Amino acid sequence: MSTDSLHELRDSLREFADARDWGPFHTPKNLAMALAGEAGEVIEHFQWLSAEASATLPDETRDAVALELADVLLYLVRLADVLDVDLADAARRKLSINATRYPVDKSRGRADKYDRL
Repeated sequence: MSTDSLHELRDSLREFADARDWGPFHTPKNLAMALAGEAGEVIEHFQWLSAEASATLPDETRDAVALELADVLLYLVRLADVLDVDLADAARRKLSINATRYPVDKSRGRADKYDRL
């Protein structure tokens, strides 16, 4: 997703919430809790599946997961907006940090945390 697309999504969400006067409800705490709840709904689709089954979801389940992922994204973007966080910038900074923590020569093919490489 480009920075422009992310900003357009943020602006659309802001307009959507403002039109409904949801500002008083869109506190960081409430948005973070809603985000966690929606992430839980994504997880529900994968609970008890094997790794193979989770990678080959039926179309109906895949569509349902797509909508749950959209909910997660929408709450994340809205939370970042309320907190005045530039998500694209934060993501680029985090990727740079992770590149240092997980150098290719030490982390390739490994799932260990950076302090165990």
